[in-house]
Amino acid sequence: MFLDHVQLRVAAGHGGSGAMSFRREKFAPEGGPDGGDGGKGGSILLRANRALNTLNPYRHKREFAAERGRQGEGSLRHGKDGLDVTLEVPLGTLVKDGDTGEVLAELLAHGQEVCVARGGRGGLGNTNFKSATNRTPRHHQPGEEGEERTLDLELKLIADVGLVGFPNAGKSTLVSRLSAARPKIADYPFTTLEPQLGVVSLDRFGGDLLDSWVIADIPGLIEGAASGAGLGIQFLRHVERTRMLLHLVDLSDPVTEPAEAIRVIEGEVEAFSPVLAAKPRWLVGTKLDALQDDARREAFEALCAQRGQKPVFISGVTGEGLRDLAFAVDAMLKGKDAAP
Repeated sequence: MFLDHVQLRVAAGHGGSGAMSFRREKFAPEGGPDGGDGGKGGSILLRANRALNTLNPYRHKREFAAERGRQGEGSLRHGKDGLDVTLEVPLGTLVKDGDTGEVLAELLAHGQEVCVARGGRGGLGNTNFKSATNRTPRHHQPGEEGEERTLDLELKLIADVGLVGFPNAGKSTLVSRLSAARPKIADYPFTTLEPQLGVVSLDRFGGDLLDSWVIADIPGLIEGAASGAGLGIQFLRHVERTRMLLHLVDLSDPVTEPAEAIRVIEGEVEAFSPVLAAKPRWLVGTKLDALQDDARREAFEALCAQRGQKPVFISGVTGEGLRDLAFAVDAMLKGKDAAP
């Protein structure tokens, strides 16, 4: 089960109290103050880890607390600091304060850390308050309280290219043919129930091994998705960070004309996010092997021409057009070209 949003409660450790103590030894019965400082409370940190791709580790445990700092002791002994707690999250995690909605951090790079609850400072022992006029101070400080807060963690996958389209438009098939990913593929709508990532390497098409990019597939959209219909609206956030979109249009669909399929998806993307709608978006005609009506192909070509785009046709079954599409996307991502 794909978990991409979770709320956690975190509490940093309180600082330890400073000690009130006086040196009392055989040959120094009236020694001065020697109370040590308290230890610092442990903090709560979040760290991005590329090995994770969901927030599933937090499905059942939602509360985390760091250790308290130990109290200071006599003979100027400093209390032990509390241990920090580090929670690992996937790359692309957006961290918000659950009470105010304030964005605290976006963890986008492997190993990136952020402190979300700081441990309390340890209190000062009475040795810190010794002065010329007060040689036997009895004052010492309690430790400060650690921070507590509610966190909203929201995962947005990091990919170069996002796929959008109707259910059963061929998105999962495209991912499986371009990359080593193996999403579930079947001839019925809503086969994809959660986002899928695949790494596209051009060496499989005779290109350079080092040329690669990441593609993201999300469940298909239907009309009204931006208002909550269907499954896709839950996952549109996962293509918000992409650099471009491929809008797949099933040319073999006997019910929905290409113009209608394009209108619906474009409307839902724009309703969900103007930022997402502003990304470069290419129309890709799919299931070319099953196309039996040349009029549909011509209609699709006309729609592409209206957008100033060369029409792109592919077949996941025969592989037709996949190599050209892979190289065109790679060129686009490198800024070498603006259209397929």
